[in-house]
Amino acid sequence: MILRCFVFRITEPKADRRYTGLAESLWQDEMDFVTEARFYEKLPNQKIRCKLCPRVCIVGDGQRGECGVRENRGGVFCSLVHSRVCAAHVDPVEKKPLFHYLPGTTAFSIATAGCNVKCKFCQNWDISQSRPEQIPAEYLPPKRVVELAGQFHCPTIAYTYSEPIVFSEFLMDTADAGHAAGVRSLAVSNGYIQDEPLREAYGRMDAVKIDLKAFSDSFYNKIVCGKLKPVLDTIVALRKLGIWTEIVYLVIPTLNDTDDQFRGLAQWARTNIGTDVPVHFTQFHPDYLLKNLPVTPLATLERAREIAMAEGLNYVYIGNVPAHPAEHTYCPQCGKAVVERNGMSMRKMSIRNGLCRFCNHPVPGIWDA
Repeated sequence: MILRCFVFRITEPKADRRYTGLAESLWQDEMDFVTEARFYEKLPNQKIRCKLCPRVCIVGDGQRGECGVRENRGGVFCSLVHSRVCAAHVDPVEKKPLFHYLPGTTAFSIATAGCNVKCKFCQNWDISQSRPEQIPAEYLPPKRVVELAGQFHCPTIAYTYSEPIVFSEFLMDTADAGHAAGVRSLAVSNGYIQDEPLREAYGRMDAVKIDLKAFSDSFYNKIVCGKLKPVLDTIVALRKLGIWTEIVYLVIPTLNDTDDQFRGLAQWARTNIGTDVPVHFTQFHPDYLLKNLPVTPLATLERAREIAMAEGLNYVYIGNVPAHPAEHTYCPQCGKAVVERNGMSMRKMSIRNGLCRFCNHPVPGIWDA
């Protein structure tokens, strides 16, 4: 659960801590959040063409793009959410989930309003589908984000909860400030991005988790209001850039839970990004516009994992099922558990210098802070 209020509450894994003073004033001047957007093209008659995501919105003067957080003001495209943080938490990195990235550490996790897709199952729909003026937010500029990450002993800042690419200017400035102070950055994204912002914004990330909503064009069209191919292209591009990447596939009963989709995803991954990219098959819980569907049966998740591993993927997980053996990381050579987990907590790690401590086989990931 994400806690949001005018005075933010930061939730650490074992305690709640309240802090204040994030802004000079509780009611921040609107202009403090506005900055000229990047990744757009000026058109005649004060129109602009957004070049942030595959929607390529053409936006007239006084109008906004589909994400609701980027506005044309007299032919200048503006982001309305720079430093406009509507959610902030200290989260275990396993919550993202990232299983091969600094296990057992925490991430200072932030979000602004807005998203460039419209998933009918979104758990954070109240911020992702809202315009920035519709929800409470605090002024939290990049240097302050970095300070808070240090205050709460987080080696990483996570851009999450909504879609980070829609606040890419804020993300880039914060990542730069973080790296200057020795704090890393990661993004939890839908991957619906054009190539230039991917390289500029996510090129600053130390890790990216991509929510692959389904391995089906029709699912993306009907349930996400997007397209599959740009997401697959993003995953391939991240791998080529050398950015640690993990994939989460939320398994929704009757919509994306067929063996053909599981097999298609595994075969595509094996061919295009290799067998070592972690894939998480995650249990669906009814939310937002899909409250009519049941929780994903455990047998379906186990079948998805079996299919993916039979296709040669080395690191396949089951998510949202605490204490399931498929939460652990197993060495593909000796078969022993090298990272043991229970839900969002890491219990034991048997990896040293990137190698399995039992047989010295390499285990890909970012293991040391």
